[in-house]
Amino acid sequence: MLVGDSSPEYRAYHDAEWGFPVADDIRLFEKLSLEGFQAGLSWLTILRKREAFRRAFAGFRFDRLAAFGPQDVEQLLADSSIIRHRGKIEAVINNARRCVELVEAEGSLATFVWRFEPRAGHRRGRRPPAHTPDSSTLARELRRRGWHFLGPTTVYAFMQAMGLINDHLPDCEAGKAVERAREAFVRPSIRP
Repeated sequence: MLVGDSSPEYRAYHDAEWGFPVADDIRLFEKLSLEGFQAGLSWLTILRKREAFRRAFAGFRFDRLAAFGPQDVEQLLADSSIIRHRGKIEAVINNARRCVELVEAEGSLATFVWRFEPRAGHRRGRRPPAHTPDSSTLARELRRRGWHFLGPTTVYAFMQAMGLINDHLPDCEAGKAVERAREAFVRPSIRP
């Protein structure tokens, strides 16, 4: 994520959120959902609408979202404070249902996604890739479980944002803080 002369909210997101490791299922689900909405748009557009998305999508509480039906979809399509894309809205609701199933099977979304953290060899550089074998594998596994609107590039952006990967530039102060946070982070335990 290049910051440069970016907006204050973008800079705040970069410095305080992007790349810091997350193990909270709601935040992970929110980010997967927002990355799906971001496809084809700028992240700043999504960031500026994040509070509206939270309000519209029940705080991204996937247990509540799983109960949304056709009438809720129509209400969301009429909500001008969010991105009104039927496919993306329906994907979030579908993915909430799949997330409930995943949590039942795996214990937590965090436990599941952190299995895909690159173990070694990820190099930070000037230009991070659009996707990696790890993001392709995670995207493929989510699709196998019935999730929608999550390809390898979207999943890679999720992995960057949620701290599975530190793609801050090597000389970035926020990146140094992220690395310290990653070193102290207790990865969610994997069920035997």
